[in-house]
Amino acid sequence: SHKSSKREWKPLEDHSCTDVPWLLLFVLFCIGMGFICGFSIATGAAARLLSGYDSYGNICGQKNVKVEGIVNSGLDLTHKKYVFFLDPCNIDLVHQKIKSVALCVSACPRKELKTLADIQNFAEINGSTLCSYELQPSEYTTDPRAAKLCPKFPVPESAPIPFFHRCAPVNISCYAKFAEALITFVSDSSVLHRLISGVMTSKEIIMGLCLLSLVLSMILMVIIRYISRVLVWILTILVILGSLGGTGVLWWLYAKQRISAGALETQVAKDNLQALLIYAIAATVFTVILFLIMLIMRKRVALTIALFHVAGKVFIHLPLLVFQPFWTFFVLILFWTYWITVLLFLGTTGKHPVPNEEGFVEFRMAGPLKYMWWYHVVGLIWISEFILACQQMTVAGAVVTYYFTREKRNLPFTPILASVNRLVCYHLGTVAKGSFIITLVKIPRMILMYIHTQLKGKENACARCMLKACICCLWCLEKCLTYLNQNAYTATAINSTNFCTSAKDAFVILVENALRVAAINTVGDFMLFLGKVLIVCSTGLAGIMLLNYQRDYTIWVLPLIIVCLFAFLVAHCFLSIYEMVVDVLFLCFAIDTKYNDGSPGREFYMDKVLMEFVENSRKSMKEAGRGGGAEGRELKPMVGADEE
Repeated sequence: SHKSSKREWKPLEDHSCTDVPWLLLFVLFCIGMGFICGFSIATGAAARLLSGYDSYGNICGQKNVKVEGIVNSGLDLTHKKYVFFLDPCNIDLVHQKIKSVALCVSACPRKELKTLADIQNFAEINGSTLCSYELQPSEYTTDPRAAKLCPKFPVPESAPIPFFHRCAPVNISCYAKFAEALITFVSDSSVLHRLISGVMTSKEIIMGLCLLSLVLSMILMVIIRYISRVLVWILTILVILGSLGGTGVLWWLYAKQRISAGALETQVAKDNLQALLIYAIAATVFTVILFLIMLIMRKRVALTIALFHVAGKVFIHLPLLVFQPFWTFFVLILFWTYWITVLLFLGTTGKHPVPNEEGFVEFRMAGPLKYMWWYHVVGLIWISEFILACQQMTVAGAVVTYYFTREKRNLPFTPILASVNRLVCYHLGTVAKGSFIITLVKIPRMILMYIHTQLKGKENACARCMLKACICCLWCLEKCLTYLNQNAYTATAINSTNFCTSAKDAFVILVENALRVAAINTVGDFMLFLGKVLIVCSTGLAGIMLLNYQRDYTIWVLPLIIVCLFAFLVAHCFLSIYEMVVDVLFLCFAIDTKYNDGSPGREFYMDKVLMEFVENSRKSMKEAGRGGGAEGRELKPMVGADEE
C-alpha cells in the first residue's frame, strides 16, 4: 500500500540539480553585498576608516581638500599619521562614539602628561602637537584659549591601535566607565575594577583552561566511538559523581574559607565568600534536578544507544567529520570579519561632509543609501545561516552515503569530499532556500527583541509581556524549522529532490515515528548535554583548583565564568556534529525499516547493531500481541530492547 501511494525512496540512484532559481537569487544577493562593499570603498570610507580623520574632516597622513564653511579643513597632514582624542574616555553610549575633539598628531604620548608644560615639552622634543591646530607649541602655557583647545588632564599614556592609526589609552580602566554603563547591575564601580584586574592577573590560567576544554572535547569525540553502549551508564555515573563532587568541593571551600575568614577581613575575601555560598546553593539545586530527570529517562535508552553505536562507527569510517566544526567556524569567522569591516566602512561612508551643532564635520549618507545597512544586516543572517546549512548538508550527504552503501569497502575514498562535491554541483539552491526560511523567522524575532529592549523601563507591562510571548513563539518556530530543515537536507541527499518535496517526505516519515523521534531527541540530546556538562565541570574544577591559589588578591568569579562559557561553546560545536549524525542515521533507519523488511530482494541496509534492535522489537511485539494499539507497539520495542 505504501508503494502505490507514495513515491519510492531511491537512495543515491540519480543526482539532479535542485532549486536552481533560489541559487540564482542567492548569487544576486551576494553580488548586492559586494556592491555595498565596493561603493563604500569608492566613496573614500576605507581611507577614512584605516587612516582616521579629525573633527574637521581631514584624513590623517595625506593632503586634504578644503570644505566650505569649516575652519581648519583642507590641511596638509602628510606627517601627522595618528588620530588623537582630546578626551578619549568621554564615550557617548547612545550613539556609540567618542564625544571628543579628534586631531591628527605625529606621535601618541607614550607617557602620562599632567600639565600644559608637559604637553609643551612633549611637542618640542617629539614634534607632536597635542593641542588644536590654531595654537603653536610656544603658546601652550601662555595663551588663555589653551584650556579649551588642549587635551583634558591628565593625558593618559596611549599607544596606536595596530592598522587603525588611532591613539588609544593603554590603561583599560578608562573604558571601565563604558563597561559599567553596559553592565548596569554593577552599582559599585570598585567591584568592576576588581573584576577586571582579576581577569588580567589570571589570563595565563584562562588561556590554559580554554585549551584544556578543546582537548577534552576532542577526547570525548574519540571515546564516544568505542564505548557508546557503556557510555550512557559511564556518563550517568560520572555526572552523578561530578555534580556531587562539585557541590561537595564548593561547600568544603566555603566552610574552609568561612573558618579562615576571621583572619582576613578584606573586601575581596568577603566577596569570594559570598560568591562561594551562591555557587554552592546553585550546584545543590542543579544536582537534585539532574537526578530526577535521570530517573524519568532511564527506560527510553535502547534505540538511542544503538544509534550512538552506529554513529561511532560512522566516525571511524569518516574521520574527517571531526574537523567539520573547524572549517565551518573558520569560514564563519572570515565572513564575519568581512561583514564587520564593511559595516565600519558604512559608518564612515558618505560623499558629503556635514557640519554638526558644534561646528565639526560628520559624514552622512544621503537619500536612499541610508537603507544599505539594512540590506547588509539581512546579508549577515542569511549568509551565516547558509554556511551553517552547508555544514548540515555536507554531514547529511556523507552519512547517507555511508548508510546506503552495502559494502563498506566500496565507500568513496573520502565520503566528506564526495559530499561537498555533490553539494556544490547539485544542491546549493536547496541550502539557500532552507537558510532563507530560517532568516525569515529570525529577522522579525530580532526586530521584536530590539523593540523589547527599547521598552525597558517604560512601565507598559502588558505590551512587554505580549512581545515576550511573540519572541518565544518565533524562537520555538525557528527551532522546529531548523530540525525540519536538517531532515529535509537528508532527504535531498538521499533522493535529489528539491527542498519542498524533501521537507514533505521527511515530515511524513518523522510523524510516522513520532514517539521514537521524541525519545531519540530527548535521550540523545540529554546524553550529549551530559557530555557538555562533563567537559564544563572538568574545566571548571581544574579552574577552581588553579584559581584557588590566588584567591586572596583577585576575584576569580569572572575568570571562572569566562572559562566555563568557552568550554561550553567548544563542547557544543563538537557534539552538535555528533547530534547531526545521529539525526541523519535515524531518518535513514526509519526509511530503511519502512521500505525493507529483510526478505530477499528487500534486504536491510542497516548496521547489525540496529538489526539486533529491530529483531528485539519484533520479538517483544509478538509477545505483547496487537493489544496495545499503535502507541503501545511503538513504545514496546524500546522497553523490550532495553532488557536484552
